[in-house]
Amino acid sequence: MSKHIGIIACSYEGAALCYRTICNEGSDYLGRHSHPEVSLHNHPLSEYMKYIEKGDWEGVASLMISSARKLAGAGAGILVCPDNTIHQAYEIVRKEIPVPFLHIAEEVAGEAFRNFRFKTGILGTKYLMEGPVYPEKLSVLGIKSEIPSGSRRDRINSIIFNELVYGIIEPGSKEYFISVINEFRQSGCDSVILGCTEIPLIVVPEESPLPVLDSTRILARAALRKAIE
Repeated sequence: MSKHIGIIACSYEGAALCYRTICNEGSDYLGRHSHPEVSLHNHPLSEYMKYIEKGDWEGVASLMISSARKLAGAGAGILVCPDNTIHQAYEIVRKEIPVPFLHIAEEVAGEAFRNFRFKTGILGTKYLMEGPVYPEKLSVLGIKSEIPSGSRRDRINSIIFNELVYGIIEPGSKEYFISVINEFRQSGCDSVILGCTEIPLIVVPEESPLPVLDSTRILARAALRKAIE
């Protein structure tokens, strides 16, 4: 019996990608047409943004805890949150829930280390790029990180919230992401973290100037492995 996976969703496009990955790749572990039981709970992104924009991580945590308790009540034995930004509230949430809760940046850092990636660029919302979520987990493993310049961060943030969260992929926006990744490559980065769950929708590995660390799929695969231990 595999464990029931619960997904604490924030933006629906990213959560859907996490859900699809768990289900699509479950058969690699469990056989044809098989995957662990999966439940997902989603407060509206608008509710999260009220707190994120104020830097109120206690408020963010309250929404995550609400989802986590609903999922645990439905039988989830493992919890994941495919939204990188709100992991700034992870420690508050972890103390309030009764089941294991995987940390997305910890899983990504482990994947980077196993693949000998020691200087990585970080892409995500401005809250994620300017926050501690990735630097803390990467530094533990001796991995250096870099973020784009302030104007680049603003443009990336705009693309995420005005296009990607709605599933809109604009060719000009794709070119913009590729140009930023090229800048990481020129500054000596050996990889790039797609640290927003929607970025894998616009940056695909074969088009990236650097090897990608796809946080959404890395987390989904970690949940699968944990579920079948």
